[in-house]
Amino acid sequence: MYRSEAESARQARQSMLDTFTERKALYDSVSAVTGIPWFNLAAVDQYERTLSLAHPKTRPLRDGLVAIHLTEYRWVGFLNPNHQDTNLRSIRFFDGFGRDGDGDGKADRNNDADVLYSMADFLLRYGTSPADFDIGIWEYYQNDRSVKRIKQFAKIYSLFGTLDLHRHAFILPLGGDYSYRSTWGAARSYGGYRIHEGTDLFAHYGMPVRSAAYGVVEVMGWNRYGGWRVGIRDLNNVYHYYAHLSGFNKKIKEGDVVQPGDVVGWVGSSGYGKPGTQGKFPPHLHYGLYRDNGLTEWSFDPYPHLRKWEREERNRKRSGK
Repeated sequence: MYRSEAESARQARQSMLDTFTERKALYDSVSAVTGIPWFNLAAVDQYERTLSLAHPKTRPLRDGLVAIHLTEYRWVGFLNPNHQDTNLRSIRFFDGFGRDGDGDGKADRNNDADVLYSMADFLLRYGTSPADFDIGIWEYYQNDRSVKRIKQFAKIYSLFGTLDLHRHAFILPLGGDYSYRSTWGAARSYGGYRIHEGTDLFAHYGMPVRSAAYGVVEVMGWNRYGGWRVGIRDLNNVYHYYAHLSGFNKKIKEGDVVQPGDVVGWVGSSGYGKPGTQGKFPPHLHYGLYRDNGLTEWSFDPYPHLRKWEREERNRKRSGK
């Protein structure tokens, strides 16, 4: 049974790597034609993927290498009577979004190269500099939040030079003395009635707290509920919230990129008061997850993910990988 599960996991991993290879090749080819860095194209595409994950009913995930969501009306032009149009001249006449990305003379909404090139063509209307890219993103989404997220994603892709950045680590050292259970949704009274938006992991003072994912440090500082806390944004547009710390890793600052296992701080008991308040509860790490839907964020239960990441890291250690 264990061998069967391990083989299934290996095959799934290889399938994912094959997809990343194909997707990266597509980014590179469109980058070569347009001059837009591949990591910027990857960031836009990944942001689109996260929006579809956050809105599965209204904008289902596109079937293909590219996740950029375009309705048939936007693709062919809103006044175009042919909603399946692939003719470049008529699409341009009706001010449609679609362009030909693979040189076959058609603008096909089901063609990955056409979809990605069409987005690149739109962005190039605003220029070729990094500032022009930001303007193009804002014009497309009309949202400062989207510009920020895409720049964060691009920074991560640019630094590591790969798409294979979805591994996770458990947030405390596996050999450490810690305990946790599902506490998401429980009542909290400090500061008024509210629900507990996370999982509490109890451990001794000073136990290292680690990044679960590849991401950008978005926030470091004091919060009257969470005390000393760190917030990290990952490539799935999920915000990882680490609270009640005793201190931060001084080698890390806001805007830095971290990877799974990087130490970001240490377990403490800070919070529930003015800056510096300590000891109102036993030492523990409060860990929360928040998904961004493009406009707002909402909390979801971290517990199943923590169990999964803990199990995966143990399996990697056993296999020596």
